Amino acid sequence: MRNVLVIGGNRYFGKRLIALLRESGHRVTILNRGSSGAPEGIGHLVADRDDEAALESALAGRSFDVVVDQVCYTPRQAAIARRVFATRTRRYVMTSTVEVYAYEDSVTPVAEDALDLGSVTVDTGAAWEDPEFREAHYGEGKRQAEAVFAGAADDGAGPPFAWASVRVAHVLGGADDFTGRLDHYARRIRAGEPIAVPVANRPATYVYVEEIAAFLAWAAVGSDFTGPVNAHSHGPLTTAEICAAIESRVGGRTVFREVEVGEISPFSFTRSYGMDNSRAVGLGYPFSHSSDWLSDAVAETVGEVSK
Repeated sequence: MRNVLVIGGNRYFGKRLIALLRESGHRVTILNRGSSGAPEGIGHLVADRDDEAALESALAGRSFDVVVDQVCYTPRQAAIARRVFATRTRRYVMTSTVEVYAYEDSVTPVAEDALDLGSVTVDTGAAWEDPEFREAHYGEGKRQAEAVFAGAADDGAGPPFAWASVRVAHVLGGADDFTGRLDHYARRIRAGEPIAVPVANRPATYVYVEEIAAFLAWAAVGSDFTGPVNAHSHGPLTTAEICAAIESRVGGRTVFREVEVGEISPFSFTRSYGMDNSRAVGLGYPFSHSSDWLSDAVAETVGEVSK
């Protein structure tokens, strides 16, 4: 049994992660700002992770075998976490994102070493405290956060704990998908309304909500790898393939409107930065294929929000 702390992220795939860890017999505690409570049988700590003193106070006298950080969005947050947990855990898993590769444009799937964390410029300035800035620079914030965890300390030492980042692909599935992205398509397909996509619309890598929860649990307590790892199901998907699955569920007709400039629909991409999951597979994780779950994912989400 492991003693696991999950920071934030106790909805969508985060709540599935917490349930999996508990069902596997681990002692689980969540830490958040108190906006939501803990499920039955789960420990609960309340603190603002951006407030280092408050975080230290909430964690006083506590240590964990592993920390899973679901809500580290900025280098400032990473720097605080690195200091606070330096003597409180042996393993730290950061949930990252495919968006760290948003500067890439490659027909070849992107491997982890395409991003050299040692060359990432880190800026922990006050701009990261602005929610609008943080949202607009989501991928960059994750890049810099990873660089902080991976980088050397002031004394030249490496990370104070075994550190890993899970670069999560675009997540699909679940009746509790709060993003509204599949709903964007379902409503337009039902009505036969145009869907704006780029002229050159690139495929992308995806992962089923249940699968990413299972992968994070494995990364936390089932493996000891360090450094970044890409996490996605086999089989990239195009916007057309996603729309076809939605159309078969809700009826209607898919109508694409190609645009050179301007706002485009979610899950349509002008750049190609689909990930390569070879490292995770080599470490022993058996990913599914997107064709195994796409129709179920659409049924779960669209069936809930598009009535």
